[in-house]
Amino acid sequence: MLAARLLDWYDKNARRLPWRYRPGEAPDPYRVWLSEIMLQQTRVQAVIPYFDTFVRKWPTVAALAAAPQEEVLRAWAGLGYYARARNLHKCAQAVAANGGVFPDTESALSELPGVGRYTAAAIAAIAFGRRAAAVDGNVERVMARLYAHAEPMPAAKKRLTALATALVPEQRAGDYAQAVMDLGATICTPAKPVCGLCPWIRNCAAYKAGNAEQLPVRTEKAERPTRRGVAFWLERPDGAILLRRRPQEGLLGGMVEVPSTPWRSEEWSTDEALAFAPLSTDWRTLRGQVRHTFTHFHLELSVLAARASADADGHWCARRDIDDAGLPTVMMKVAKLALKSK
Repeated sequence: MLAARLLDWYDKNARRLPWRYRPGEAPDPYRVWLSEIMLQQTRVQAVIPYFDTFVRKWPTVAALAAAPQEEVLRAWAGLGYYARARNLHKCAQAVAANGGVFPDTESALSELPGVGRYTAAAIAAIAFGRRAAAVDGNVERVMARLYAHAEPMPAAKKRLTALATALVPEQRAGDYAQAVMDLGATICTPAKPVCGLCPWIRNCAAYKAGNAEQLPVRTEKAERPTRRGVAFWLERPDGAILLRRRPQEGLLGGMVEVPSTPWRSEEWSTDEALAFAPLSTDWRTLRGQVRHTFTHFHLELSVLAARASADADGHWCARRDIDDAGLPTVMMKVAKLALKSK
């Protein structure tokens, strides 16, 4: 009953998204997988242009697998959570080695690089019609309100997953998975849910109790610590900028960056920072500071600038090509501050 009512609502109100198949079409597992990896911890509107770029450049999983990792990272730059991009490439190679065929069960999908429990369930349901419950934050919120489940998160996750699993229908499991996501994203929103338009309003215990906005109950998150560093903006007489590639392991692994010190909790003195400079020259401190927030910490970067023609570890990028250099967002902020200081 609940599933049928939601699917009827979805048929009339489904969001038009570039990775979704139309009625009567067979889902493309490659597009489903690609979109689900991109959507991890990222808003739909931010993902759409990246998805369009990827499928235009690499229309099949085999094409993506054959691409150099550096090119994949460059196309991903700005989308964040860069380990996803490295795992995306590894996963494409694993699937390509299997003849370009994705596995069609949750358990087999979860063995692929970068495919966790939620993503495996989403792909199994949407691409292959498996009766699988894809439970993300949207679905947890819908279930907590539908059943007025007041156990605090994250302890409530197990119970909310069980409740969500019980509702998945045998038929149209993929449409149902997307319908619950759409319900959470457009109707059962974190603040000011539009309960009057919800297809489940008659069954929603939180609506009847008048406490929908208070659910799910969340424990307070610990305050993010702040780390600090110094970036080095080195420019040649012809205007080219020194960039380098970060090590494969760790935060922003494999991404292109403006050279910088390590990031730590303590402030950097100029003398300490210069020990990590790409070369010894006359550095000056630029006005302003770069601030960026990662999942687990805030980052503050001061920027030192210099002009030099000597060689240094890294590669030189023409100023006009900075936007296409594949810099992650935090490093684009460094570039903007430095170019603004000219």
